Amino acid sequence: MSLDAAATKPHEQLAEALADDLTAVNALIRERMASEHAPRIPEVTAHLVEAGGKRLRPMLTLAAARMCGYEGPYHIHLAATVEFIHTATLLHDDVVDESSQRRGRPTANLLWDNTSSVLVGDYLFARSFQLMVETGSLRVLDILANASATIAEGEVLQLTAASDLATTEEIYLQVVRGKTAALFSAAMEVGGEIAGQNTATKQALFDYGDALGISFQIVDDLLDYGGTKATGKNVGDDFRERKLTLPVIRAIAAADADERAFWERTIGKGRQEEGDLDQAIALLAKHGTMEATRQDALAWADKAKIALDAVPDHPLKKMLVDLADYVVARIT
Repeated sequence: MSLDAAATKPHEQLAEALADDLTAVNALIRERMASEHAPRIPEVTAHLVEAGGKRLRPMLTLAAARMCGYEGPYHIHLAATVEFIHTATLLHDDVVDESSQRRGRPTANLLWDNTSSVLVGDYLFARSFQLMVETGSLRVLDILANASATIAEGEVLQLTAASDLATTEEIYLQVVRGKTAALFSAAMEVGGEIAGQNTATKQALFDYGDALGISFQIVDDLLDYGGTKATGKNVGDDFRERKLTLPVIRAIAAADADERAFWERTIGKGRQEEGDLDQAIALLAKHGTMEATRQDALAWADKAKIALDAVPDHPLKKMLVDLADYVVARIT
């Protein structure tokens, strides 16, 4: 998901405010992705880590720790941990999805092979756990280990739910919490944990990350049927890949017999023909599912902002509020 389409860019403000910390994170990432015995590991990792990603998730950890008054060194370790987990999941996802492009560049599995992508992803997961342990906090390890398990669980659930017309909104939300929101919420919570914050503040940080991640993914799914090149989305990719996202799940729930037969053919069985994408978009419009989904994304962004009310006042807090608005800027 690109965040470049809106007029203002809070993630760039965050990056500027956290510049020194981000420099330290990037140095630690380069140090820990090295391998004395397997040079392919840094080759594959560098291809993705240095491909122009915004470091949004590690910035959430840094911002949370700074807002909570943390002055020690371990927020750097945790931010690098979060980025390693994220990069590992991307390497694995591209193999599972048979992707050929990410961030405008060929994927690692295309440039090398699936085996290299999977094994380097495994290496990054292992490195992430080494970094966690170095903080000396069992609770930090608990938070990030649980997030890693939830991410994997969400991906497996998506495999079983994909193309199954019985998939419900509840299952969709569970998938989204796994594949996207789990790492957002963990990235925020560990920032508060390392700073020694109270339970209420750590819960607020978790809630912000959870709601932001859900909004983030709903927007991405929405734009697959209503975006343009300017928004960074290729319209119809999810339809062609037979992914059941929220607008489609709601259209199927409201479908008459003929419409259900259409969805069964195109999504359930994958028999797609010329003009089917236009027909799908027309059905979403007929049942108002695009607008309903847009309202959901806005509501989750509002939940994220409200969660920050319980977090100590800090200049970075306003940037995180703006970030929640920014995530939904392309659909407002």
